[in-house]
Amino acid sequence: MSPIDPNSVAAFVPILIMLVVATGFAAFTLGASHFLGKRVNDPAKLAPYECGVTPVGNARERFHTRFYLVAMLFIVFDIETVFLYPWAVVFKQLHIFGLIEMGIFLLILLAGFIWVWGKGALEWD
Repeated sequence: MSPIDPNSVAAFVPILIMLVVATGFAAFTLGASHFLGKRVNDPAKLAPYECGVTPVGNARERFHTRFYLVAMLFIVFDIETVFLYPWAVVFKQLHIFGLIEMGIFLLILLAGFIWVWGKGALEWD
C-alpha cells in the first residue's frame, strides 16, 4: 500500500465529496423547512422575549456600569483560576518550588479579590 501523493488531485476527492454532501444536506434541510413549515405571524410571536418577562419600555435603555464591572471582574478571576489547571497537571514535577509559586499567585489573587470587595464593586444597591 503506497502513501497518497498530497500533490495529486485525487487525494482531495473524498474531501470534495464530503463538502458537496454536507452543503447539499444543509441546503435541502433549510429549503424543506421553508416550504413545508407553517408560518403563523401574530403579534405575540413577533414580540421580543426576555426570560419570560413581558417587555416594557425602550430597548435602547441604558444599563448601569455595575453590570459591566461585575462581568469584567468575573472574566478576570475566571481566567486567573484557569492557570491552576496546568499547575495541577505538573504538580508532582515542580515539588516545593511549584507549591511556593502557586501560593504567591493565589495570595496576589486573593489580595485583588479583597481589594475589589473592599471598594464595593460587588455590592448591589
